[in-house]
Amino acid sequence: MRIRITQFKFPSFHPSSLIPHPCLCLLLLLSCQMGAQASSAWSRQASGTMAWLHAVYFLDQDRGWAVGGNGALVKTTDGGNSWTTLRRPTEDTLRDLYFVDEFKGWLVCERSIYLLKEKDEPRTYLMKTTDGGATWQRVNVIDKDADVRLVRALFTTEGRAWAFGEAGALYTTRDGGKTWGRQRVPTQHLLLGGDFLNADEGWLVGTGATILQTADGGETWRTGALSSGTRGVRFTAVSFVDRWRGWAVGTEGRVFATIDGGRNWRAQASNVTADLNDVKFLNAYEGWAVGAQGTVIHTMDGGQHWTIAPSGTTHPLERLFFVNRQRGWAVGFGGTIISYAPTSPPRAPELKGRS
Repeated sequence: MRIRITQFKFPSFHPSSLIPHPCLCLLLLLSCQMGAQASSAWSRQASGTMAWLHAVYFLDQDRGWAVGGNGALVKTTDGGNSWTTLRRPTEDTLRDLYFVDEFKGWLVCERSIYLLKEKDEPRTYLMKTTDGGATWQRVNVIDKDADVRLVRALFTTEGRAWAFGEAGALYTTRDGGKTWGRQRVPTQHLLLGGDFLNADEGWLVGTGATILQTADGGETWRTGALSSGTRGVRFTAVSFVDRWRGWAVGTEGRVFATIDGGRNWRAQASNVTADLNDVKFLNAYEGWAVGAQGTVIHTMDGGQHWTIAPSGTTHPLERLFFVNRQRGWAVGFGGTIISYAPTSPPRAPELKGRS
């Protein structure tokens, strides 16, 4: 038997056809750099609790607290390397927290409707501490609106604060929490997130694609206009870096951005479909968002491109907090706490072009 060997010829090509477009090369390079920087930056921390953690707050890169279900309250003084379980201030769910300094702090508490003993017993209340969380005092914010459910509280350094939640409920204080009064907002939807730059300028977001903006401390509110594709969006959080530039996140990986103070919002491609629960921008370019299934996404160009960062968990992440570009934390289901501490901070791309 004869074996016949024939010569195989490769198709002709010009070497330049193998060279990608310069812009594509740059995008691939930036993507690889950002992916490498974020690949090992997040790590798990031992919280000492299995409670669903709903909020986290740090005064600096060392001192912080996290709170959650059944009154769970944990504290760290070493950046989360170790967490200490504190005495539960209540058996109710702790939805949010804020500390003015190492001594003065606030909690947003929600009582189960099945545990209410009286018809007019408030479902939601605040608690405050003046000794770093050793003892807590109950503060009734909602007065006679016993059925109102509050989920978040925002504080500013000017003694102003806002607590908000179900059915467009919004309460404010001008004296550091001594007295509270209700404000009117143009929505009946559940308000889930917000951000205030100062005592006057702030934004609130919620279900029903709700985005509201105020320039007078909440006395009046304006509704933001959204681009197409927002039907049924449940906005959960918003972050502003100045009075003009902000981002809002929500269900199914939705991210929207504004450059005119919240008057108009345009969708951005997050590259994820998981629900996003919180967002934080550190400057006009770098931002983070977290959500369901342990999702963590990162941008270095104001959201034009988002990349997925390994989080080390598949548990839902509910809240995000950064003290600076190099230190951050996220908390969520099952006592989950993850910490961000890169060996070197990510660098924003330096693109030359039109100024």
